[in-house]
Amino acid sequence: MMNTRNIFLLMFGLLMLTSCDDKAQKPKDNDPPLVTGDPVETADPNSDYQPAFEGQTRIGSVVTTTPWRKDIITTALASPWGIAALPDGRLLITQKGGTMRIVTLAGVVSDPIDGIPEVNASGQGGLLGLCLDPDFETNRMIYWVFSESVSGGNITAVAKGKLSNDDTTIENPDVIYRSNTPNSSTLHYGGRILFDEDGYLVVSTGERSVLETRPLAQSLSSSLGKTVRITKEGDAAPGNPDFSGAGALPELYTIGHRNPQGLALHPKTGDIWLGEHGPRGGDEINRLQPGKNYGWPIITYGIEYSGATIGDGIQQKEGMEQPVYYWDPVIAPSGMAFYAGDRVPEWENNLFVCALGQTHIARLVIRDNKVAGEERLLKSEGQRFRDITQGPDKALYAITDSGRLYRIDKE
Repeated sequence: MMNTRNIFLLMFGLLMLTSCDDKAQKPKDNDPPLVTGDPVETADPNSDYQPAFEGQTRIGSVVTTTPWRKDIITTALASPWGIAALPDGRLLITQKGGTMRIVTLAGVVSDPIDGIPEVNASGQGGLLGLCLDPDFETNRMIYWVFSESVSGGNITAVAKGKLSNDDTTIENPDVIYRSNTPNSSTLHYGGRILFDEDGYLVVSTGERSVLETRPLAQSLSSSLGKTVRITKEGDAAPGNPDFSGAGALPELYTIGHRNPQGLALHPKTGDIWLGEHGPRGGDEINRLQPGKNYGWPIITYGIEYSGATIGDGIQQKEGMEQPVYYWDPVIAPSGMAFYAGDRVPEWENNLFVCALGQTHIARLVIRDNKVAGEERLLKSEGQRFRDITQGPDKALYAITDSGRLYRIDKE
């Protein structure tokens, strides 16, 4: 039998364990050493810019050893842009032109869902990213990003609505947030959206590409080139960082982004990761930290499409964050998702990034918040991969600009 002293020590130890910070309770990487080969990128970079640290670009390659397969569920979609898995396994998909559809795993594509507010689908605009309410099974609420024409030009906007019980209509659609700097450009809307661990919406907005709006990515009074964190009603979320500066918007979460089309929540840490398009070179993957400045257009690993330098041609500056990873030449990263299943064991907690320009899905092995290996999947398909998500069955589902829906899973 345990004596009184031992019982006391046991109880004290349990108390100390349970009083630790929640973050410290989360699992740490216990992965075996990673075997890597030559980098997957072999083309010459666009510039002679040097990375800030080892492994920031052209990391060693990895190869999935678990047998896996890809299946095309349908080819009948029209410019799909965002994808979310419904609780029953069906996929809810936005189409750039302004419609949503539901696709079954057997490939049956629904009629367009009614009730979507009008979008401006010119250029890079349209009906963009979407996400489900964490309580979707009881409230059936959906949130989505779209480009909207308003007085003075076009903006990135966020709407919500209830999916009817028969899946045919968005009921009581409501635009809950609008970016505050309209411009006639039809480029760089950003457009991804997700719920963070605290139940607030995080939305990515682009800086609209043109030279007159590019500097607004650094402006605290403009919502262009930012991530914003808002409530379900569209108000600034409590606990947002306090940006010091006249006219600073209360919804700002991070600043200094170009055209961020990827957002993903790490399944273990709860960190939000972001992917954004660079110009010629300088596509980035960032781990978002509230209140931080990610540099565009002051620091960048890219150059102008003309070949000219951007700004002072610098890649580092005090007070501005370095990307976790960057590509040069670009892959044109769009939607992305972390793999939280165990069906392909070496994919656990890896980040999967859709590539438009180099027509593949990039698998990034993440360890200690850095990229430790890279693999290019489905390159032979020749598709511009637009978005990716994980279903309740733990398979990955990806859509392409040409209208395909893929299922990716172990054999």
